[in-house]
Amino acid sequence: MRALISVYNKEGIYEFAKFLEDRGVKIVSTGGTYRYLKEKGIDVVEVSAITGFDEILDGRLKTLHPVVHAGLLAVRDNEEHVEQLKKRGIEYIDFVVVNLYPFFEKVKEDLTDEEKIEFIDIGGPSMLRSAAKNYKYVVPVCDPKDYSMVMDEILNYGDVRLEKRRYLAGKVFNLTSAYDAAISNYLLEDDFPEYLTLSYKKSMNLRYGENPHQRAAYYTKTVGLGAIKDFEQLNGKELSYNNLKDMDIAWKVVCEFDEPCCCAVKHNSPCGVAVGKDVFDAYSKAYECDRISIFGGIVALNRRVDKRTAEKLIEIFLEIVIAPDYDEDALLVLKEKKNLRVIKALSTPKDNLEYVSVDGGILVQDVDNKLVSEFRYVTDKKPTDKEMEDMLFGMKVVKYVKSNAIVVVKDKMAVGIAGGQVNRIWAACQALERGKGATCLVSDAFFPFEDVVEKAKEYGIKAIMQPGGSIRDKESIDACNKYGISMVFTGVRHFKH
Repeated sequence: MRALISVYNKEGIYEFAKFLEDRGVKIVSTGGTYRYLKEKGIDVVEVSAITGFDEILDGRLKTLHPVVHAGLLAVRDNEEHVEQLKKRGIEYIDFVVVNLYPFFEKVKEDLTDEEKIEFIDIGGPSMLRSAAKNYKYVVPVCDPKDYSMVMDEILNYGDVRLEKRRYLAGKVFNLTSAYDAAISNYLLEDDFPEYLTLSYKKSMNLRYGENPHQRAAYYTKTVGLGAIKDFEQLNGKELSYNNLKDMDIAWKVVCEFDEPCCCAVKHNSPCGVAVGKDVFDAYSKAYECDRISIFGGIVALNRRVDKRTAEKLIEIFLEIVIAPDYDEDALLVLKEKKNLRVIKALSTPKDNLEYVSVDGGILVQDVDNKLVSEFRYVTDKKPTDKEMEDMLFGMKVVKYVKSNAIVVVKDKMAVGIAGGQVNRIWAACQALERGKGATCLVSDAFFPFEDVVEKAKEYGIKAIMQPGGSIRDKESIDACNKYGISMVFTGVRHFKH
């Protein structure tokens, strides 16, 4: 029996090669792996000795040879295949142990395009795919974590059973498809290519999904940064499916602001957002926006958390606190709550695209990263500078609220947030009732009727910002003029379904 071993990651390979050698398996290898195993005392044969063809092109061509692939692809109970190999003096290869050049890692480094291209593995995937196609006769191993499983199979059963070979073959194609997808995405630089190829790796198994009867796992992209990919958990229980979704929204909201900002999220919707003179002030104001809903919620802050803020945070039950960093004494305070998940965010949001699955398909769109097209002051009365500041604050919040979405604002506090309704007036009624005393109202989409203006007037709203674009815009404008309310159109809709 023969094993062809060619690995970039040398972890555990000596022990595995030694195990095979001790059971009479002849080891064949290439380049750096050959030298490594030779130095370790393994009786290893260089692949060029069996192909009769030396490595060329700076190592680009080593294993792409008929002697290698015929030894992998031959169907051993096919008489013609057997005869063809005998005629050419080609021996079978029974194990292929290969891990790939680290393109996933290297493409993220500060390298030239030419340097990154050199980390595209050609021979490795080719050998793995040949072995995986012929798994009935060949054991394909692409993951060092599987060395122990293969050794256990041989110790317990004398060989690797067919169902395990099939599993290992599946892992090969799973890996090579993600590997090829990452390379394709890097080279194409096309957000909407003919074929949607995504390259994600499992980061963790989750206890369950949105509900306990739903299975779930968390996958992160193999190439590029991401805020909810690149973070550190400093305290607390395991993260859940819902935790990760809520963290994503909360962190995105606070990253919209240059000023110190706090966002509380409950059930994937902001329930309190505010900016302040410092992180303590921002959290205090966000808490006051909705004292009820914040309980058991997720809180994001876009500034380093100090001890004073930490002490206030632990006054109520929270699931998660996420921030860019924490003072040492603040972290000690937060850790008093052993189940509180404390997250250190290492980057701001990076995605340019977002994906939504439907039954049988995936919808892909640009991230909503355009706040306003242009301001159109459409009423007789113009908003004050302070009202404009409050409405721009509200517009940054409203685009993260489920449509139909209404946010009412007072002093850069989102004191009334409502969304997910099937008509805009219901959302407006809820937001206005929750945000009594607010002076500004922001909508994610246009008003189809003047009813929102009528309701806003009842609650003392002085200024409204909305995209505009309804065939009935004039009715809303006339109603605003009637009640002395200023209205500004932005030209950009922010539906979030």
